[in-house]
Amino acid sequence: MARAESPILSWRSLPRWAWWSLAGNGVLGLLLLHLGWQQYHRMPPTAALAPPRPATAATTAAALEAASLEALGPRQQLTYEQWVDLLRQEARVAAEHPTDRLAVLLGDSISLWFPQDLLPTERTWLNQGISGETSDGLRQRIGLIDQTRPQTILVMIGINDLIRGVDDSVLLDNYRAIVSQLRRSHPDTQIVIQSILPHAGTDTTWEGRDRLLTVPNSRIRHLNDELKAIATEQGIYYLDLYMAFTDAQGNLHPSLSTDGLHLNPQGYLVWRTVLQLYLRGQG
Repeated sequence: MARAESPILSWRSLPRWAWWSLAGNGVLGLLLLHLGWQQYHRMPPTAALAPPRPATAATTAAALEAASLEALGPRQQLTYEQWVDLLRQEARVAAEHPTDRLAVLLGDSISLWFPQDLLPTERTWLNQGISGETSDGLRQRIGLIDQTRPQTILVMIGINDLIRGVDDSVLLDNYRAIVSQLRRSHPDTQIVIQSILPHAGTDTTWEGRDRLLTVPNSRIRHLNDELKAIATEQGIYYLDLYMAFTDAQGNLHPSLSTDGLHLNPQGYLVWRTVLQLYLRGQG
C-alpha cells in the first residue's frame, strides 16, 4: 500500500484566528517547533475537494482490480450496503498487505472526505468513513477491520445521530460498545476518540440546516466532555479537535467549511496539523 503524499504545511498557512484556537488547545508551541521551519506550500482557498470517494491507501490500482470494485458502479451512487461491501474489500486488502504504520479512520462523511493527499505522511491510511453514518451503524460494521493490524485507529462519529434525534445516552452507549470491541479486537493498537466538531450555527447553508440548528454547539461540547471521560475510563486516547475549529462565538469557523457542517480544504489542513502533532508525539 502506498503512503499518502501531502503538501508541506507551514504555520504561515494557518489564519490568525486559528493561531489563537490552537494556542487555546495547547498545540501552537508544538506547531511552531515541528512545522514552522518547513517550506511554505499553501493550498489556494478555492481548491476543490477530492472526487466523490477518495481512494484509500489500501486501494492501489492492482488491489482495486483484484477486488473487482468496478462492479459496484459509480461510487456516488452506492447504497449503504454497497458502501459496507466496498469497505469490507478495502479492509481485506489492508489485511493482506500489512504495514506496521497503518492508521484507520472510522466515521461519517467528515472522515470520508478527508483528501488523501492531505493525510499525514506519518502513517499509511485506510479510510473507513461512510456518508451519513451513525454510531449504531459504525458499531455494527466495526468488525470489518478485525483482520487488519493498525498502529492507530481514529474514531469520529455522532453528528448524524444528533441530527436524527438520537438521545445522548444512546450515542454514548454506542461509543462504549465501539471502544470495547476495538480494544478486544486490537489490543496492541492506539485507539483514539476524536471530538465531535462544531457546526456554524445560523451561518450554516447545509441542506439539512433546520435539523442541524436543533443541535446547539453547547450540547456538542457537553458530549465531547463525556467522550473524554469514556476515553479515560477505557484507557485510550482522546484528541480534542473542537477548539481548533471554532470562531469567537464558539461555532465552526466559516473559512474552514463548505456549508457550515462539512470541511473545506483549509479545514482539513487544520485537522491534518493536529493529527501530525499527535502522531509525531506517538512515534
